[in-house]
Amino acid sequence: MPKRARILIVDDERSIRELLEIFLKKEGFDVSSSASAEEGLAQVKSAEFDLIISDIKMADMSGIDFLRELRNTAFPGQFILLTAFASAETAIQALKMGAFDYILKTENFIEELKLVVHSALENRRLREENTYLRREFKKVHGMGNLIGKSKKMQELFKMIEVVSATNSTVLITGESGTGKELVAKAIHLNSPRAEQAFVSVNCGAFTETLLESELFGYMRGAFTGAATNKKGLFEVADKGTIFLDEIGDTSPAMQVKLLRVLQERTIRRVGGTEEIAVDVRVIAATNRDLAEMVAENQFREDLFYRISVIPIELPPLRHRRDDIPLLADHFLARLNASMGKKIHRVSDEALKKIESYDWPGNVRELENAMERAFILETLDELSAQRLPDSVSTNPRMRAVADFPHEGFDLESYVENLQKGFLEEALRRTDGVQVKAAELLRMSYRSFRHYMQKYNIPS
Repeated sequence: MPKRARILIVDDERSIRELLEIFLKKEGFDVSSSASAEEGLAQVKSAEFDLIISDIKMADMSGIDFLRELRNTAFPGQFILLTAFASAETAIQALKMGAFDYILKTENFIEELKLVVHSALENRRLREENTYLRREFKKVHGMGNLIGKSKKMQELFKMIEVVSATNSTVLITGESGTGKELVAKAIHLNSPRAEQAFVSVNCGAFTETLLESELFGYMRGAFTGAATNKKGLFEVADKGTIFLDEIGDTSPAMQVKLLRVLQERTIRRVGGTEEIAVDVRVIAATNRDLAEMVAENQFREDLFYRISVIPIELPPLRHRRDDIPLLADHFLARLNASMGKKIHRVSDEALKKIESYDWPGNVRELENAMERAFILETLDELSAQRLPDSVSTNPRMRAVADFPHEGFDLESYVENLQKGFLEEALRRTDGVQVKAAELLRMSYRSFRHYMQKYNIPS
């Protein structure tokens, strides 16, 4: 049987205290009361409360000062402020200090209080549950912002725990937005290298020449603009971990250089002759099928085997739908904290749409959708109307519904679709290919590959 929530009423008006006690006890809560702020502080020190309801104007201390004193004691519960006078300045001050809500003492304020009390306690329950899960995951797995209770995520957590204890090279695969860098960080943070640097580089974001300079550094005078010697990211990551994201986008020449680092554990700066030893754990990631690229001679087979000593495949969000409500609550809590708003929950209708959508952009797309809805929302509940239109109707279901009765050429359909999106992205960015690639969440190298494939003029 779950324990009853404990509520403390702090008000110097006896009639208000008695009214609230009767009402809250009928609601099934364990209720205590104090006639002053000082008495309330004493009760908080001797007992645990889930929620405090306080008047704003009391003889010995204002409700705002009482809240400030509570925060100094690290009171973990929720706080609701009662006021007979509507003051936007006071309300904003209270919310900034961490109050859950404030309520005007109108004739029928009890009904409003009922809703707010239940919302505050539910918010506390979810916060405690999330804190507990995060603490346990962090304690055992060092998971950081990886959220999930599904079987696939539990298997991933176990894999990370095992892999972290080794020094082997890891290849993380999965669709864009599945959290490959988060997994890489979790491996690093739970490894013996945790106190050393974690360096991340997106291999698809640079030209071959720039990537070489970034990874290996350069000597003064190596090229125009090289005014001083500069360490590369492999040197910066010495004794730590380097994360090579989108390694599938590297050129054949760069693949040779990376293979040499993995074999020799040394690097040579651009324009230099000295071999510099580096002690670095390499974690690579890609959203491409490297085995297929090897078969098509687009990726070196020897490098593939070097980086995939331990392969980890991340599931797309649509394959772990049980985690979607947890992720939505996690993003909502984070947005509340960072933006200073108080949206208490995701509505049932919004949650239903979120759970039924396929999320082709995975966790990143869900996070962006939650942020958009949060910014647009004006009520204390995140409504379905604030979600992007794309979430309302699953694109996969629309496509299936449009399936021609006589069948069709899938390969040609996909190619035409890809070409159309590339051309539209170029149109929207006035032909700036780097921006067009960003718009489609592709690496510049991949974008150029498809432009050439479909004969799209530069």
